[in-house]
Amino acid sequence: MKPTLNPRKLPVLNFAKSGATLVGQEPLAHFGRLQDFQQTNVPDAQVHFQAQGDMREVAESGAAPWMQLSAGTRLTMVCQRCLAPVEQEVSFAREFRFVASEAQAELEDEDSEEDVLALSTEFDLLELVEDELLMALPASPKHEVCPHAVKLQVADADFQETGDKPNPFAALVALKVPKG
Repeated sequence: MKPTLNPRKLPVLNFAKSGATLVGQEPLAHFGRLQDFQQTNVPDAQVHFQAQGDMREVAESGAAPWMQLSAGTRLTMVCQRCLAPVEQEVSFAREFRFVASEAQAELEDEDSEEDVLALSTEFDLLELVEDELLMALPASPKHEVCPHAVKLQVADADFQETGDKPNPFAALVALKVPKG
């Protein structure tokens, strides 16, 4: 029988060496930072994720643990055009290479095309899922077509503007002392 993998304490090296797959879902409520973007209370909202580990040859350093990770959820956000709720699909699919230490990860991440993370015996996969979903959030969520007409006026239609306003500096002219 296969051991059950805990996504909050994932042994990354063993996960990669065994070529394991972890598929699951967690309530959106368990992702506090992501939950902040949810505009309505959806008690059964879920975050779905899938991780696949493997070992790959890396030039000069031999085999390294890798993880393919994808996740997604639906959030109700505020449309930036009409300010009404809009459903947004938020998802990502990324690959990560793991190295021995945080210092090595920082050093290699700048020069690598792939994302580089530090190896951990108790890696929090769900924290990484939340981080990646936060980065995948739309900068400006909008409806394809807003459900109601968008008001494009600054003032109300019944707003009456008063006549010309006096120039506040006109009184200063009287204070001007003639030269001479």
